[in-house]
Amino acid sequence: MSIRTSLKKVLPPISITEQEALDAGDIWLESSIYRGLPDMEALRAVPQAKLSADEQAFLDGPVQKLLEMIDDFELSNSKHIPQHVLDFLGENRFFSMIIPKKFGGLEFSPYANSTIVATIAAKSGALAVTVMVPNSLGPGELLMHYGTKEQQDYWLPRLSVGKDIPCFALTSPEAGSDAGGIPDAAIVTKGEWEGKEVIGLKVSWDKRYITLAPIATVLGLAFKVFDPDQLLGDKLELGITCALLPKSHPGVQLGNRHDPMGVRFYNGTTRGTDVFIPMDFIIGGQKNIGRGWQMLVSCLGAGRGISLPAMGTATAQSALKSTAEYAFVREQFGLPIGRFEGIQEKLAEIAGKTFLCESMRVLTTEGLGLGLKPSVVTAIAKYHMTELGRDVMNAAMDVQAGKAIQRGPQNTLAAGYSALPIAITVEGANILTRNLMIFGQGAMRCHPYLKEMVDLIHSNDKKADGEFNKVLRKTVGFSVGNAFRSLFKSYLPFTRGAQSSLPEVRKYEKRLNALSAKLAPMADLSLAVLGGDLKKAELLSARLGDIMSYLYGAMASIRFYEQRIEDRQQAKPYFDYAMQWSLQQAEQALVNFVRNFPNTATRGLMRLLTATYSGSVSTISDDLIRELSLAALQDNSVKAQLTHLVKATPNDGNDINEQAFKAKHAVLPLLGKVQKALRKEPVVPFLSFEHALNKLQERGVITAEDAVALHDYNEKRKLAIRVDEFTFDLELLSSEDTASETKDAA
Repeated sequence: MSIRTSLKKVLPPISITEQEALDAGDIWLESSIYRGLPDMEALRAVPQAKLSADEQAFLDGPVQKLLEMIDDFELSNSKHIPQHVLDFLGENRFFSMIIPKKFGGLEFSPYANSTIVATIAAKSGALAVTVMVPNSLGPGELLMHYGTKEQQDYWLPRLSVGKDIPCFALTSPEAGSDAGGIPDAAIVTKGEWEGKEVIGLKVSWDKRYITLAPIATVLGLAFKVFDPDQLLGDKLELGITCALLPKSHPGVQLGNRHDPMGVRFYNGTTRGTDVFIPMDFIIGGQKNIGRGWQMLVSCLGAGRGISLPAMGTATAQSALKSTAEYAFVREQFGLPIGRFEGIQEKLAEIAGKTFLCESMRVLTTEGLGLGLKPSVVTAIAKYHMTELGRDVMNAAMDVQAGKAIQRGPQNTLAAGYSALPIAITVEGANILTRNLMIFGQGAMRCHPYLKEMVDLIHSNDKKADGEFNKVLRKTVGFSVGNAFRSLFKSYLPFTRGAQSSLPEVRKYEKRLNALSAKLAPMADLSLAVLGGDLKKAELLSARLGDIMSYLYGAMASIRFYEQRIEDRQQAKPYFDYAMQWSLQQAEQALVNFVRNFPNTATRGLMRLLTATYSGSVSTISDDLIRELSLAALQDNSVKAQLTHLVKATPNDGNDINEQAFKAKHAVLPLLGKVQKALRKEPVVPFLSFEHALNKLQERGVITAEDAVALHDYNEKRKLAIRVDEFTFDLELLSSEDTASETKDAA
């Protein structure tokens, strides 16, 4: 019995849906990380994404106007998105950013799509979701790639201008993450269509969690097709199929809603029982029966790398902007709270992880802009960037404390905090993404020989044994090379190498190369020892995925720092934190992986190959935390670049915070002068800051012009630290109302 035949008996077979998922998409930079040789040259050669003139005009025009139309607090207390807002979205083609211009769409780049969605998300999660769904996986993209010419010519122009609103229904009560197990079924049968008897499908379905379903006019639907009467051939089960049904079609049920965390985007159910549809409703026509899963997984990768990562980045940038500004103007015990080390720890985390998030957003969309569909990279982006957004938001809530928990128009965090769990669950829950997709797909796609080897193991070809032996020899050679590379880079630091001309980058690039070299033999040994059982050992495989993910984040940070930052001196603390955190997370994942590997002998070999004898991993220093937290309080180009997605509109919470922040920076020298004077000769009694300023002006310590600037700052400061107030019946009071009540009480 050959080695191949023996392996065929013990390895679990790969299902059709698994095979199609593995075959879908492209490999990119993640492949070089997995193989132990991060391709820094390819990283630096990726063309830099920039907004075109049309894309910038759209951002400055329709997007800015949309932001000014939105009152997200009012929306959160309403039942519906206002119709005039939905009309504005349709008329201005927000739903057609991915549709080609020849069909009336905008045909924007992935980078522009991400930037627009993120800019909207920083203002309103509900509107961002409403915009992102038609521009992600859905009827539009499926029609572009797989639709017949007649379907494209009819539907795409209508979708472009919002004449039709699309949704796509995949998830059912019985099949969420296991989308391949959907019970929704169609029977090939004969029925009447437009006065004639034709062969079609009788479809029954029950779907939930479908975004835009309650307002959709056209329903994309995934279901399994069966042909019991063999009207199309000799097969009974024909596979997952995608179709497009108008809402007006008899039997289509749309309209019921869910309530996702009170975030007012439309999400709900769709159902139908024995609904007859003609073959023309199938996307791509009858020839695409059974190709639905392949169509879905090949399109899903790109959308997964744009929309949800954009929302994670928007969350991070909103948190950084509002928290840094609040920590600068909010004072306790005579100091800005941003000077207290407990606050500084959180502020540094917010700033460093926001740098990492923006770096990953830019690099991922640049990769998509090359025309690639890197399924592993987009899974990394979806999981880690939504988790980074959650980390940053939680830290921001800690810093802003009482202000953060009081709902109202001035609260810049509440809406984002409520929406966080939504991004974590959409397009596959994050637990699934981390534990099954990143390394599960990564190993098969990134290993140079593994996929070919598995295909040969399950092959029935007579020549399979000979071909398998050739691939096996290559695989052994690859693994031996990985082992020696890991040994050298673990014990001989001078072999690690770096290409960057910047000394502050070179040290991190060397660590990145060493960690990647250690990942490769860990993956090889795991596959060799555990084989098919590695698929079930999610705690182990997820850690290998983590290493690959954090190294991708480190590569993104290097590229962003080298190519997108104009003032590197100001940006260095942000970069240092992002790099150190990413590499430390990768190191910790490696330590935990080796420590928990179930085979004692293999565990010992892993320790030897990677020099992983200790469980200790370096941590970010207190000095860097202090340095970065103070950098985050500055009003400079780096801070602006890392919060560029947040567009303040007049009198909203971000505008109020920003005005106080800038006003304080403008009067900092005067505040120092006032504090020095008050220490020398206190104003007693100190009734208020305004009273003290008046006394200092009387003494000649400050001029009338100085007093005006300081009073202006103080009014803006008081407004920034204010929280919204309501009447007993929760009717919103304006700041003027509360100021008047305060004056009356005094």
